[in-house]
Amino acid sequence: MSPREDATRQRLHDVLCEREKEIADRWVGLQLEQTDANELDASDLHTEAAQLISALTAGLAGDTPVHRLVVSQGELRSCVMELSLHRARAGASPTDTSLAVLSLKQALLEAVQHTTRDTAELFAAAVLINRLLDAAGALSFETYVEGREEIIQRQSRQLLEVSTPVVRLWRHVLAVPLIGTLDTTRTQVVMESVLQAIQDHEAQVAIIDITGVPAVDTAVAQHLMHTVNAVRLMGADCVISGIRPPIAQTIAQLGIDLSTILTKATLADALAAAIQLTDEPTLATGGATDPAAASR
Repeated sequence: MSPREDATRQRLHDVLCEREKEIADRWVGLQLEQTDANELDASDLHTEAAQLISALTAGLAGDTPVHRLVVSQGELRSCVMELSLHRARAGASPTDTSLAVLSLKQALLEAVQHTTRDTAELFAAAVLINRLLDAAGALSFETYVEGREEIIQRQSRQLLEVSTPVVRLWRHVLAVPLIGTLDTTRTQVVMESVLQAIQDHEAQVAIIDITGVPAVDTAVAQHLMHTVNAVRLMGADCVISGIRPPIAQTIAQLGIDLSTILTKATLADALAAAIQLTDEPTLATGGATDPAAASR
């Protein structure tokens, strides 16, 4: 590190120590001037500002090169990442998030101007601040994108779970009415939901109804086979219902062997078969017809 750069770094460190609250207030004000930043709570912005400026001060006190300070100094890196994730959860755009970090440049430069009017010193301070906060802006953008991707994936999984409910039809009998296209991800959610429900309700039969599935190909059939095998490993039986004539024809043409799986045309037929598998009284035998009665 050159003597000039070292002196500039020390000057910036001193400015941060002496004018910490002033810089934080100015930075918060600059952020609140941005339209999207108005959605954020001012107290949260002040807390973020205090934490980030404190981390910046501690980082500048060390000997880590400025261009590596943001990624190498743990506290500073954590502050920038947490700020970005907070904005992502609040719905701010990645551009606005990066600009919020970069707006700290103006607050810092204004504070440095109170300590010197020398153009060379101001230029050196501007270069150092740019190198430091450009790295912070890049990190905030990267963190935001990763954070939003995680949020989207979590929301997608939640939607999948909502779209594949496991319904208790009868004592020891569960049903999963499927609607829409089946793929690997959704089938995995179906399998996990069914297996957990079998354990929770001590179910003996699980009905997978595919009446609402528009088409069945080799991949879908394989997914169903995996689910059936997993259900059997849990000690329960599995019935597939809703196989309409076009789907039955497609399965036959593809040469997919479902002979080892109990299949029924309708959900009602599947329920009747499931009740027989659980040795429950059925309509045919004149037994209980009310699920509540069967549960007692």
